[in-house]
Amino acid sequence: MPDFSLPQAPLQRLDLPWLQPAGVELAALRLDLIDPLISGNKWFKLRHHLIEARQASAPGLISLGGNHSNHLHALAAAGKRFGFATAGLLRGHAQDTPTVRDLRALGMTLHWLGYGGYRERYRPEFWQPWQALYPGWHCIPEGGGGMPGAQGCALIVEQCQAQLASVGWDDYHAWWLAAGTGTTLAGLVLAEAGRHPVHGALALPAGHGVAETVAGLVGTQGYELHDASRGGFARIDDELLAFIAQSEREAGMPLEALYTGKALLALREQVQAGRFGPGSRLVFVHTGGLQGRRGYL
Repeated sequence: MPDFSLPQAPLQRLDLPWLQPAGVELAALRLDLIDPLISGNKWFKLRHHLIEARQASAPGLISLGGNHSNHLHALAAAGKRFGFATAGLLRGHAQDTPTVRDLRALGMTLHWLGYGGYRERYRPEFWQPWQALYPGWHCIPEGGGGMPGAQGCALIVEQCQAQLASVGWDDYHAWWLAAGTGTTLAGLVLAEAGRHPVHGALALPAGHGVAETVAGLVGTQGYELHDASRGGFARIDDELLAFIAQSEREAGMPLEALYTGKALLALREQVQAGRFGPGSRLVFVHTGGLQGRRGYL
């Protein structure tokens, strides 16, 4: 039986011009480089779900997402690689996007829920008809969330700490990462156990339940949330796109506009505002999601 071992993500120094005046050092943990298909934080979030599904001899995996979903993309790839059938419950009505075409090519069965049907996903009885249609399948929350997802993401801290010497550090002061469901952030908080603070740059505006989700998993200590949504999830503007283009040239690291680009821009704002003092060493988690760029390029 596969152990679903996680590939090592490299730790890379980022020498960006806005860091030097503040005396701040930054290194990126490049989760985007661990796998071409099960990319970024998605493999970490899926790992414990995959283990549970294998232990239960589940024939398939079923989860939810949109028509550019990084989560469903990784889930379909993982199912194909590890021998699970997969089904995706998608927001809205049938569309033809690069991601949707990949999902079909990877063998995922798609069900379009409309917008009203997708909003029902938090109701306790939501999964009942799908469990009846797919008996014995392993149901995974949207985005790979929940405690299994957070436990998988706790392994990100171990990967970073094993490589500190490669960037000339013996320690770091804080984490910075994009937060969508909040699952990855919760995993870092679990692993850190108060040793280093975790800063989450929210890809969704306040009121979308991310704070409540994280608090439900790990309580209210050990992290701080910052609004990086720029007015809405998937809201993209010219300033953001220009920042991404410039940062990619300066850092030699690809970004996307929904999560990593917004998170890095929010970090620049905090650094320039003096949020982190001289000598601070920050770890930026590149959470992947690059396949989603095809939805707006």
